[in-house]
Amino acid sequence: MDRQLEVLELLAENARLMIEQLATMLNMSEEEARRLIGQLEESHIIFGYRTLINWDKVGKERVTALIEVKVTPQRDVGFQAVAERIGRFPEVKTLHLMSGAYDLAVFIEGRTMQEVAFFVATKLAPIDGVTSTTTHFVLQTFKEEGILLEDGDGDHRLVMSP
Repeated sequence: MDRQLEVLELLAENARLMIEQLATMLNMSEEEARRLIGQLEESHIIFGYRTLINWDKVGKERVTALIEVKVTPQRDVGFQAVAERIGRFPEVKTLHLMSGAYDLAVFIEGRTMQEVAFFVATKLAPIDGVTSTTTHFVLQTFKEEGILLEDGDGDHRLVMSP
């Protein structure tokens, strides 16, 4: 397997791995591992390192919403120009071009539902090329980035009745 892919897969599972640990796991010197990670960062294959937090447990008030956006593609650039404009808003956390019933999936965060609605009405919907939006509010998150966000205590088996 390609060394870069091995490093990326290990870091995707645990971004806290130290250079020494990566080098040992991949049977390479620490200097090789450091150089490889530096190259991946410089080439923007690795964009950053994140900590996955269950915000519900800390009581931080925040609202996450998925906004389906229909767009009229622009000549010669398709959806790119509109997507770049939407992506510049700090409220936008994730942005995907989609196949199917809508064109862009925009995930945003705000403090309240009203703040999200205000963002959609005043910033997103008026953008040239945006023809419609549909907002879905996240009510509860069960799994994030491949990790189940449960306590691990209690019996989660289904009740069987005779």
